[in-house]
Amino acid sequence: MKEFFAIVLFVGTCGALLAGYPVAFTLGGAALLFAVIGNFLGVFDFALLGALVPQIFGRMTNTVLVAVPLFVFMGVMLEKSKVAEDLLETMGRLFGTLPGGLGIGVTVVGALLAASTGIVGATVVTMGLLSLPVMLKRGYDAKLATGSICAAGTLGQIIPPSIVLVLLGEVLSSSYQQAQLKRGIFSPETVSVGDLFAGALIPGLLLVAIYLLYQIVIAWLRPESSPAIPAEEGIAEPTLLVMMRVLLPPVALIVAVLGSILAGIATPTEAAAVGAVGAGLLAARRLDPGASHYVSAAVFSMIALLLLTSFVDLRLGRDAISGMQKAGIAVAAVLTLVLVWGCFAAFVRLHRAAILAEVVRGTLSITAMVFVILIGAALFSLVFRGFGGDDLVHAFLANMPGGVIGATLMVMAVMFVLGFFLDFIEIIYVVVPIVAPPLFLMGLDPVWLGIMFAVNLQTSFLTPPFGFALFYLRGVAPPEVRTQDIYRGIVPFVLIQIGALVILALFPQLATWLPKALYG
Repeated sequence: MKEFFAIVLFVGTCGALLAGYPVAFTLGGAALLFAVIGNFLGVFDFALLGALVPQIFGRMTNTVLVAVPLFVFMGVMLEKSKVAEDLLETMGRLFGTLPGGLGIGVTVVGALLAASTGIVGATVVTMGLLSLPVMLKRGYDAKLATGSICAAGTLGQIIPPSIVLVLLGEVLSSSYQQAQLKRGIFSPETVSVGDLFAGALIPGLLLVAIYLLYQIVIAWLRPESSPAIPAEEGIAEPTLLVMMRVLLPPVALIVAVLGSILAGIATPTEAAAVGAVGAGLLAARRLDPGASHYVSAAVFSMIALLLLTSFVDLRLGRDAISGMQKAGIAVAAVLTLVLVWGCFAAFVRLHRAAILAEVVRGTLSITAMVFVILIGAALFSLVFRGFGGDDLVHAFLANMPGGVIGATLMVMAVMFVLGFFLDFIEIIYVVVPIVAPPLFLMGLDPVWLGIMFAVNLQTSFLTPPFGFALFYLRGVAPPEVRTQDIYRGIVPFVLIQIGALVILALFPQLATWLPKALYG
């Protein structure tokens, strides 16, 4: 009887989501309705809901989830600062005279923006507005052009720092600890967001390489689909100075954020704060070139502080501090003052330009959506487990033909199909907490499984009918581009991602080697 309620709850919730009802209120409302019915019939204990408030409080005070608004702020700020426009123009001039060069440039820019913003909507819209008209004007096949832009725009979901990996890391950490406790391990190991960031780096770069290889092969096999810009048109390649001016700021931000996490200098949340501040500084420099002196001073101070932290113990609350450490603390204090002064001046300029308020509103809107869904998902998870749904799923996967391989294939197939209809946040908070613990009980590596989930979830942005990247591009595409062209254009890239999943399944070291090398 209880298991029947668990099945109906899951199916009914998915049906309500497909009908278009708000995610957070659907999760919480359906769970509460079934809890009341179950309690009336004597198959659900209301006392279980007493754990809801501590769960909500724990997640609201979770330092890992603080990275979400910070990374969102960084992405929205870089979108408003026109960094993508500079990158697209420069890469178009650099690769445009090659066959398939504009498509290659779009993919490279998508990878750089993924590592510095991670916001799919901003990347797709920006590249759709700037690159798609140029590609169509140059004779590019509409399907190839739209597919390239949509696929490159979704790289931010797998290349760290990524909001998907932050949310997935928080859910997988809880699921992994539950699985270990069920196995009688009362000092459980943990899987962190930093582990997922490190694990996603090589698969993300592999996906970029396959995208680039596809662009090159198509340009070779069908040169009319992606022609080069004729040299006689006088499109000058960018000079080294221009390349440095355009590429150095986003690359420096990527190194500061991702490098500090991988090197163990900062946690993902601390690195997100560095990224948010760095994005504000870059935006101020982009909007007001005359402000480069204080921006440069602040950036230098930030980088120097990160390096100093890795070599000198700067903690004050200690009994014994050596002379070298006292000198380091003094230098850190001076650098902090310079950084605060530079940030204050930069954000005053952003406020005067009416950029800061817009960025804060965008960050607040996205963050509120994520955390309200999180609260609804917590209630759904409690009720589902109260009906014994977790044991039901575990038994179902454990009895799948093919053992752990069959169970993993089944979960991946279900997530792929759900990606046609549901957003990645819904899948993370509804599906992953249900299927991850049983798979962990079967002995799967949490980092490898997390990266498999992430690559699978990335396809939810590309698969019709509700792929968000398709909607974003349709909204800014010229009238002559048909929706059919966009849908057909993403098919090869979805197949590429399925191929990447197969490669990752056959060679799990692609996801597990770097975290083990960095963190043991």
